[in-house]
Parts: sequence; structure tokens; C-alpha cells
Amino acid sequence: GDGQNLVTEDVTVVEGDVATISCRVKNSDDSVIQLLNPNRQTIYFRDFRPLKDSRFQLVNFSNSELRVSLTNVSISDEGRYFCQLYTDPPQEIYTTITVLVPPRNLVIDIQKEIAVEGEEIELNCTAMASRPATTIRWFKGNKELTGKSEVEQWSDMYTVTSQLLLKVGREDDGVPVICLVDHPAVKDLQTQRYLEVMYKPQVRVSQNYPVQGLTREGEPLELTCAAFGKPQPTDMRWLRVDDEMPQHVVVSGSNLLISNLNKTDNGTYRCEASNAVGKSHADYMLFVYDPPTTIPPPTTTTTTTTTIPTTITGTSQILIPLLISTDSRAGEEGSIRTVDHAVVGGVVAVVVFAMLCLLIILGRYFARHKG
Repeated sequence: GDGQNLVTEDVTVVEGDVATISCRVKNSDDSVIQLLNPNRQTIYFRDFRPLKDSRFQLVNFSNSELRVSLTNVSISDEGRYFCQLYTDPPQEIYTTITVLVPPRNLVIDIQKEIAVEGEEIELNCTAMASRPATTIRWFKGNKELTGKSEVEQWSDMYTVTSQLLLKVGREDDGVPVICLVDHPAVKDLQTQRYLEVMYKPQVRVSQNYPVQGLTREGEPLELTCAAFGKPQPTDMRWLRVDDEMPQHVVVSGSNLLISNLNKTDNGTYRCEASNAVGKSHADYMLFVYDPPTTIPPPTTTTTTTTTIPTTITGTSQILIPLLISTDSRAGEEGSIRTVDHAVVGGVVAVVVFAMLCLLIILGRYFARHKG
């Protein structure tokens, strides 16, 4: 405030802390400064304290300032304090002390200690006896959520309760739900509860053997079933969907083994796991492929060129090359059969060549005699 020649400021203090009241004179003329409480009782007259309250202590006194501290401030100390300057006429100004009260207690109450996935649970956070009324914020892990708050006033104090409705899933198990307070009298005041969520098993089937590649006829197959849930699954079993399990299939705990695959094993194999919450399964579709085809080892072949001289009337001598293939690994009979084929091919080639030559000769003859 500013009253003629007097200056002061309002004071906001947290309950239990120290409040400092200052009465200052802008242009000092050696006039007497006095401080009074809300009941108009004199706290200090100059540097003298008539009021028998040791919580008030003189911090500074001069012709231009009277500064007083009040320790262990309580709600009852809140109100207007008056600075007076004995001039003609007297001057007066007041300062207001506001006392903040932080929440005395912060509690989270959860509707169900243990929830099942998919359920909606109710959480309530209560901040008791604060001044002014506090603001409550909710967090699940690092994500802020929205609650619904109600405020109750008792005398000069406020109690705030915030309600949060939360639908939980398996991913919420072990996640903290935090109730945080926004209040001018306190920083980082929060409390938290960890969620405990029960959920049915998660099932996964993996192929141990063959590690890679196709499941072929005559080869083995090994499958493993893994299940995780809360509580941990206690019942796990293998079955064949829409058909009976083959007699040669060996099931040992979570493992399924077929030592010698055949086409009758084709089908869907299911691993089921259950706990107190429910049952889940995972399927493996088996298709047995044909065994790999065996390819015979390659043979070494040598090629021999034979030239057969042939004489045709009216033409010069022509040499016809014949290719004779011989298998170095075959027997004598195989060699003779190969030579026969080569000779036949050579004869055909000679006949064709002779006919071509004859056509050329006849063509030249008719051309000369004009038909």
C-alpha cells in the first residue's frame, strides 16, 4: 500500500514460517512510527514492544523504517496490521498477512488391491486440511490422466478428494499411479500406488528343429510352447485341431516331438495354457514336404572327330567330318552303339550334300540349253 508518506507490502507466509512486516517512511521528519495488530493493539512503539508476545521481534528500527518479524505463524495471525506515523495529521496504512496451509495428509485409496485385465477400477486421492484448496493431478507412469475433484470446506480449511476411473490391462501390472498436489505452500508433494493386474496367459509356439528350412518327410520335428501370465500358468497341453493326435507323436511337458514325419502328420497343432484368469492358445500349422530328390553324379565325356572321304560324280572330293561321342566310363557295347548313331548321321549328311550338288549342276545345264 501507499499512504501519503508511509509505504508497506502485503505478506504471504506458510504456516509455521516467519513473516516480516515493514513500515517505511519515504520522507523522514523524525516522526514516531508505530505497528498495531488486527485488534488495534500496539505491537511496537518506536523500538519498544508493549505487547507481551515474544514471537514478535524487532529486526530494524530507524527514523525511516520499523521492521518486525513474527515467528511460528499460525492461522490466527492472519489479518490486517497497521502502520501509523505520528504526524499532524497522523498517517496510517495497513498490510495484510495471508497464511498458507499445506495439505496435512495425502492418501490414495484403491477400490481393488488386485484387478483383472479389462476391469475398471476406482482410485481416490484425498488432500486434507489445506488453505487454499489444493489441486490434485493424476499420472499413470509418465502419462497424465484426468480425475474428478470435490472440495469440502471446514471452517477456514479445505479438503479435496479426486476420483479416478481406470480401465486396466496386462501392460499396467506393476505401473505406479501417482497422485500429485499443486499448492502454493508445498512443492513436489505426491504419493503413489502400484497396480497389480492379473491376466490370462500369453502363448507362443517356436520350432526348435529343423532350425531353418522345410519340414520334409522322414525328418524329425520338435516344437516348444512358452506361456506367460499372472498368475503363472499351471496347466499346459498339446492337441491336434479337428483330428486325433498321431500315436507316434511324443509330448513331454511343453515340448512336442515327431521323430519321423510323414504326410499323415499334416494339420494344425495347438498349445493351450490356462491360469485362474482364463485360457489362451497358439497354433502351429504343419505341412510335410516331399524328401529332396537325389541327383546322379555327372559322367566324363570325350569327343572324337572322324573324317570319312566320299567321292561324288561330277564334283571334287569332299571330306565330311563326323562327331563320335564316347563315354569313357561306359563298356564296349555302349561305345559301339554310340559309333552307329554317328555313322548314320554322317551318311545322311553326305546324301543331302550330294543332292544339293546335283541341283546346282542341273540348274547350270538347263540355263545353257534354254530348256
